[in-house]
Amino acid sequence: MSATAKATSPRAAVDWTRVRSDFPILQRKVHGKPLIYLDSANTSQKPRQVIDAVDAFYREHNANVSRAVHQLGEEATALYEGTRDKLASFLGANHRDEIVLTSGTTMATNLVAYSFLLPRLKPGDAVLVTAMEHHADIVPWQLVCKLTGAHLKVAPITESGELIVDRFIEALTPEVKFAGVVHVSNVLGTVNPVKQLARECRKRGIPLLVDGSQAAPHLPLDVRSIGCDFYCVTGHKMCGPTGTGALWARRELLESMPPFFGGGEMIKTVSFDGTTFADSPHRFEAGTPNTAGFAGLGAAVDYLQAIGMANIAARERELLEYATPRLEAVPGLRIFGNAPGKAAVISFLIDGVHAHDLATLLDQEGVAVRSGHHCAHPLMQFYGVAATCRASLAFWNTEAEIDALVDAIGRVRKLLA
Repeated sequence: MSATAKATSPRAAVDWTRVRSDFPILQRKVHGKPLIYLDSANTSQKPRQVIDAVDAFYREHNANVSRAVHQLGEEATALYEGTRDKLASFLGANHRDEIVLTSGTTMATNLVAYSFLLPRLKPGDAVLVTAMEHHADIVPWQLVCKLTGAHLKVAPITESGELIVDRFIEALTPEVKFAGVVHVSNVLGTVNPVKQLARECRKRGIPLLVDGSQAAPHLPLDVRSIGCDFYCVTGHKMCGPTGTGALWARRELLESMPPFFGGGEMIKTVSFDGTTFADSPHRFEAGTPNTAGFAGLGAAVDYLQAIGMANIAARERELLEYATPRLEAVPGLRIFGNAPGKAAVISFLIDGVHAHDLATLLDQEGVAVRSGHHCAHPLMQFYGVAATCRASLAFWNTEAEIDALVDAIGRVRKLLA
């Protein structure tokens, strides 16, 4: 990583100005104004190291994986499988075969829903989730519940956006056969105590899936320490290309699961009398993968680890601590979610201003924030709002950009007054 200082300790010095220069898109203008990108919870921007890795794949290595003995095929396969190794290290897996390469968290949760959970549910069973979940950790469970006669249970949260842990534990009744919980809320920034939740689930023999989409780009991770059974990540939120991600699962669970998709590359033998399947994780990776994307995701993992996830977490904490009081000082502005230790996500509304109108006018100022329900309809219903604006910070953002956001909000307020 030529333009950044390598992390040699948990809090090694990092030149964040040089890190920022790794992201070409941050040099562009929008509506004649310098781009201020505050939508990383939606999708992260990509450093040139990732862009170069994707470009190099198509220029130098393009071939299908595991299907050719020629040089290009071997190079493509090495890049693809190399990313599995990198993700195993990044997540703290025991073995590379615990990593299933997917298109992202949505595919990973659906894989678990249909391959692991569907065969195990029966009428009267329940799946436990929390009130702050993304739709990807709600809808797949609803679908398999409908097919089996099971039902969904929901653990409540406080007005400040904290999971009521005692209520979650109380909800782990014998009818609950599975639980899903978000590690970091994409709306509130709440960091859930997943290690404690996993311990309580394990005591009762309840498998737990953790949605790590918003945690993987921002926090050091160790799935062995967390103690969950499944963990999902999305590549495009962690500086990687779209259409990439991974499911980590305990090896014994993967080996017990039937395939979810059928096709090429997930088989040992095929005849019209029947098929024998490849060992996990390859039995879950039917068809031609997004090999170029996974070459880029491998580069993204290298990039994040070179900076150091502890350094990234600390920098984003500094940005959040800078941004929060400045936004709180804006007249009529309400922040949703103020749990202690939250991630650098700030969802907000201004009295009398619709979230979409606010985001549209901020865009005219060059400020990119997300508006909408953020794929969390039940959470919006909990707060009694249709939508919020969300400013989600990343390590490449600056205090000056936060000041620009606050100034732009001030100009919009005057315009709409």
